[in-house]
Amino acid sequence: MDGAIHRAAGPKLLAECRALGGCATGDAKLTLGYRLPCRYVIHTVGPIWHDGGHSEDAALASCYRRSLQLCEANGLTTVAFPAISTGVYGFPAQRAAGIAVRTVIETLPHTPGIHTVTFCCFSEPSASMHRHELADLAPLA
Repeated sequence: MDGAIHRAAGPKLLAECRALGGCATGDAKLTLGYRLPCRYVIHTVGPIWHDGGHSEDAALASCYRRSLQLCEANGLTTVAFPAISTGVYGFPAQRAAGIAVRTVIETLPHTPGIHTVTFCCFSEPSASMHRHELADLAPLA
């Protein structure tokens, strides 16, 4: 995902990212979107899956929470999330979907300026997992 975003945004995105001084796992930082159709990009570093015993769940939840907090702090009203850490980082997709949906639902009351959250799933199985989690957690929303 990261490579595709950087290719589409162009070289100015990489230059701005280098000036940010890195980003810790579970944190998030904001840059301009440059040639992307969005104004901003939120960069977050998801955890690499080991075995579930290295605080991976908490780090993944922090990615979503910190991203939403950045949106709120910068007056952004919409955000789209990919399935963070489920690609090359190997986080189990079903587990990640549950963490993503639950964290967003729990965080939205504390970020009232955000009106739209989209889970941007790149496969039907991923979309199905997110829909299932949303259906299960809808009473919390």
